[in-house]
Amino acid sequence: MTTVAHDPARDDETDPSPSAFDWIGGEPRIRALVDRFYDLMDLEPAYAELRAAHGPSLDSARDKLFWFLCGWMGGPQHYIERFGHPRLRARHLPFAIGVRERDQWVVCMDQAMHEVGLDPALIDRLNVSFFETADWMRNRGG
Repeated sequence: MTTVAHDPARDDETDPSPSAFDWIGGEPRIRALVDRFYDLMDLEPAYAELRAAHGPSLDSARDKLFWFLCGWMGGPQHYIERFGHPRLRARHLPFAIGVRERDQWVVCMDQAMHEVGLDPALIDRLNVSFFETADWMRNRGG
């Protein structure tokens, strides 16, 4: 089975722009984004509920999000090569995800994108996709 990567930079199939993977700057920039995202989660009290859902170590989460985002943005399919189809909702069902956790995830990622200096137009596109995905992951109210 072939899995086609979601590429938020190409939501309009007639868009000749580069993939989000290329636009962001490839693996080094995605790694920097993911590392900043998890650093903020560890440091900022505003993300306390989100951080609590991840357990004592963020190492595995850092790698998995990095591998996933590389493929999701149109680059190498590291996550799929290791684990198969992402099945995001199913893999997140063990975690209580409500509006608060969704919002903390989205705001933390937005802060990380700004702090690593992504192109504002890319941030806008990614924020839409991240919000839609995070909202779809909710498995409880509130």
